[in-house]
Amino acid sequence: MAEKIGLQTLIDRSIRNMGSGIHKIVKESAIEMIKQAYKEGIFVQITSGYRSFAEQNKLYAQGRTAPGKIVTNAKGGQSNHNYGLAIDYVLLSADGKKALWTVNEKWRRVAQIGKSLGFSWGGDWKSFKDYPHLEMMGSLTLTQLQAGKRPFLVSFLSNKVSEKPIKTKPLEKLLENGSIKSKTSTSEKSVILPSGILKITKPLTKGSQVTAVQKALSSLYFYPDKGAKNNGIDGYYGPKTANAVKRFQLMNGLAADGIYGPKTRNKMEQLLKK
Repeated sequence: MAEKIGLQTLIDRSIRNMGSGIHKIVKESAIEMIKQAYKEGIFVQITSGYRSFAEQNKLYAQGRTAPGKIVTNAKGGQSNHNYGLAIDYVLLSADGKKALWTVNEKWRRVAQIGKSLGFSWGGDWKSFKDYPHLEMMGSLTLTQLQAGKRPFLVSFLSNKVSEKPIKTKPLEKLLENGSIKSKTSTSEKSVILPSGILKITKPLTKGSQVTAVQKALSSLYFYPDKGAKNNGIDGYYGPKTANAVKRFQLMNGLAADGIYGPKTRNKMEQLLKK
């Protein structure tokens, strides 16, 4: 019987593949995902992390001007990998010698572990499903990354916040000069937030009050489910909305319990007025 691949081997390979430009919290979270999966008998290896613009352009050329199949539609600067915020993973056989690319129950379990650690999964995307892909955008858009903004990322391991991002022009200035296209409409800015408490219940709380909170979160780039239909604005206060509230709270110095209440409401209203 072949010897089982060791956990440290998977971690060492993954660290090498993620590259030196990977964000610290993305790296830590990826390693934790590998550890948790290993405990369940699932052997995960990160195949890709940070890519330079030149590396991205080389990958883009594959299947176009270079041999091979087309594997990406993103040129240099158009991928979240170029900013150290994304990883790709694969499952391995128990001996670590064979890559297993079938998207099965184990593959989805790894994605579930990743999402519990703060990642968004490409398999949840509606238009183009990217099953090996996990990313942490910190509620920023690709356009904002291209304009020079960098996210505060929250580690779900210890609730710590990443190092201070690179300073850039204020968002208002970027919007004025057209560097960033605003995704916040006037109607979203003027949303009336409900008073009282909203939290996960059985059955789930639903209705216009929840929708108002979800729209406010999206206006502030804390999407309940980025990439899904309406970015997860569905009127239900479920785990994804609670997670978005928790991320908002962590980023704004509030108790991060995922429960919408007066303090969270006041902070949202304050930011929406800016």
